Amino acid sequence: MSSSAPSRSLPLRGATNFRDLGGYTGHGGRTVKWRRIFRSDHLAGLTPEDQALLADLGVARAVDFRGQAESAAYAYALPGVAYHPLHIEPTVVQRALELQRTGRQLTAQDAVGLMQDTYRGFVHDNAPRFAELFRLLLASDTPTVFHCTAGKDRTGFAAALILLTLGVPRDVVMHDYLLTNALYQRPPGMGSHAPEEVLRVLWRVQEEFLEAALHMVDNDFGGLQAYLVDVLGVDAAAQKELAGRYLQAA
Repeated sequence: MSSSAPSRSLPLRGATNFRDLGGYTGHGGRTVKWRRIFRSDHLAGLTPEDQALLADLGVARAVDFRGQAESAAYAYALPGVAYHPLHIEPTVVQRALELQRTGRQLTAQDAVGLMQDTYRGFVHDNAPRFAELFRLLLASDTPTVFHCTAGKDRTGFAAALILLTLGVPRDVVMHDYLLTNALYQRPPGMGSHAPEEVLRVLWRVQEEFLEAALHMVDNDFGGLQAYLVDVLGVDAAAQKELAGRYLQAA
């Protein structure tokens, strides 16, 4: 990317993981358009200045992957932004509590396993929500932000799917995914009852998490193309349409 490229990470006061998916090289050497698709942690804490910046960016659609209790606890409404809830219920905390009830002290390795299981659940159990995200992106190329609570797991898998579909190489997609570790700031006091080594796993991202999902796409569904077509309903024509909307002209 040239030094004149737009900033990937946006300096919001009320969100720490708001960033642009633009600038990466996709199919045919064409670049993903800047200022079309954004990913973020939740938007309930945005300041008036943050909201003004989103308005300047033209953001007119927000896709919220948080579960029902999460989105109710930190609800938001942004002027001029259409709201699309696509609930994916969080499972990690519930599974962690189930383990602890057996008397086990949760370890960092346990947490890695829980996160990998969560990502496998995205691929299979939550496919309808990601299919709906693609339908929204196909319906209009109005600037869109999608998010969950921390903007790292549900959001991270969604971003990976979008970038891979646009032809961005897998290693570049992984680099984008891992940017969360440099950007996201865990709210104070969140999950304070768990050991810090466990919290460091749960509130960050690791290659092993996203790889668990992509490995399932490859092994259980025959690769990304088959997954897009057979599971998400994004056929060749839809993929061509996405490339036309979100990649720069050759």
